[in-house]
Amino acid sequence: MTDPSRRSTNAPADVAPELVEDETGQEDEDPVRFPRVPDGGGSDPQVQNPNAVTGDGWKPIRFRRRRGRQRPPETSADESDIGCACGESCGCDSTGRAATDGGSRPENVDSEGNLTDLSFTPPREAASQDVYDEPADRRVQLPDGVAPEDLDTPSYRIRSEMNAIAEPDEKTWFMELDAAVIDEGRCIQCGTCVAACPSDSIGIGDDGLPELVKMCTGCSLCWDFCPRGGLRYERQWKITGGEDNVKGAGDPITEFSARVEEPWRENAQDGGLVTSVLIHLLEAGEIDGALVATESATEPWKAEPFLATTPEELVENAGSFYNQTMALGALDVSDLVADIDGDPEDLSLALVGTPCEIEGIRALQDFDWEYGAQETGVRAVEYTIALMCTKNFNYHRLIGEQLEEQRGIAPDEIGKLDVLHGKFMAYDHDGDLLVEEDVENFHGAALKGCDECADFTGYCADLTVGSVGSSDEYSSVIVRTEQGLKAWNLTEDDLDYHDLEDRSAVGKLQGWDKKQAFESLRRPFDPDAPRFIEYTEHAENYGTVLNPHESDH
Repeated sequence: MTDPSRRSTNAPADVAPELVEDETGQEDEDPVRFPRVPDGGGSDPQVQNPNAVTGDGWKPIRFRRRRGRQRPPETSADESDIGCACGESCGCDSTGRAATDGGSRPENVDSEGNLTDLSFTPPREAASQDVYDEPADRRVQLPDGVAPEDLDTPSYRIRSEMNAIAEPDEKTWFMELDAAVIDEGRCIQCGTCVAACPSDSIGIGDDGLPELVKMCTGCSLCWDFCPRGGLRYERQWKITGGEDNVKGAGDPITEFSARVEEPWRENAQDGGLVTSVLIHLLEAGEIDGALVATESATEPWKAEPFLATTPEELVENAGSFYNQTMALGALDVSDLVADIDGDPEDLSLALVGTPCEIEGIRALQDFDWEYGAQETGVRAVEYTIALMCTKNFNYHRLIGEQLEEQRGIAPDEIGKLDVLHGKFMAYDHDGDLLVEEDVENFHGAALKGCDECADFTGYCADLTVGSVGSSDEYSSVIVRTEQGLKAWNLTEDDLDYHDLEDRSAVGKLQGWDKKQAFESLRRPFDPDAPRFIEYTEHAENYGTVLNPHESDH
């Protein structure tokens, strides 16, 4: 049987529709045109019957008029521009074309489709505009028998309340840290801000500096824990080591000059103490790994953070680099757990870093915050070893500009770098000296923020290791805490050591470093002041703009 819904306008023009009687027995002499069939002129439109049995393949379609339907009244041309062209509310416009919005005409369009004059409501200044004539949370079209209070729909009242709340100056965003520290060239690339962020909103850019990688929540922690921002590092010394930890070289338990008597020491720095201590901690089961520096696979002498979990990895990465690794930005150990047996929550790590990095991890551990992806790593650090440091360098300025461009020393020629007795030295792979100059000649490559640091000997560490105060091939070791003493006791039997040879050398360099810091700091140096510096206080001392997001930062 033919489906009446299948219609076509391809029927021959000489075939007319066949009329049939309706239910009243009356013949329909004035057929209604088929719906949506255009008028092609001439005879009435025909349709093809796919089930035709006649020889030419065509036969008239039969249809019945629905009972009770009234024919449309005649509409004059003068009347056609008011209402529907067919005289019914079918939705077409005065030209017979169907209106796209169901027949309504936009308020600002005339009957010819031209735009009329428009009027706009000007936005309010300094406040969100109230576009509602009545509360936006008023319930409409509720089901029968349902009261508004029966619904769980949240109220929009909080929006209007928030509009009236002024943001306190003490709420600090990453953009404040960016304006005061990073943009000012004062970032020391310790990575503390990355570790502190509970929403994992801060990452490390291609330039080795912190950058925002997703929305900042304004929690203020990146500012609070930054050693060049909100962390009053001298107060952290006192909290970590007590009253005497801010004078001289601190208040150590004991001090030694020591060296390793293993063959691998030739590739280590000075006496190889750091590597030896880490190996003994690892073999004693005190740690599962150590966060150390390794050389980039693509850029010679560029340091990157690395979690060493075997003695072989520690020996392979012995030696010092003179650029920061953003070590605390690498405390997300989720990608490295496969290399370590046991539950990540039970992880125990040692951290080797500069004094500012140790200040940062100590401050983070003093608080029971949750630090996002870095949380496990922050809590896992149980041993800290600080490297004596007066300043660190920007990799590209030191290796690329100072050594390669200005002195003609290619990075792959360098076998070892050292800073000793105020001299910067570079050696080739055979141990021959390539350059020996006053370290001040390389000041242009130093990190600007290092000038404000008064922590040459790592007051917050368990152990401090360096070359000052000991003869060649020996390392100076300062034991500061009971944890540090445990590490020393595990190691001493395999060392050649004696009392620190020249305590005054360490004290003198520490005093010089403090003097430099006092000249560079624009804020008071006060170990008794609150640990965290408000951004408003910092802005007063450094002239940093408040609310940089309102100043086209």
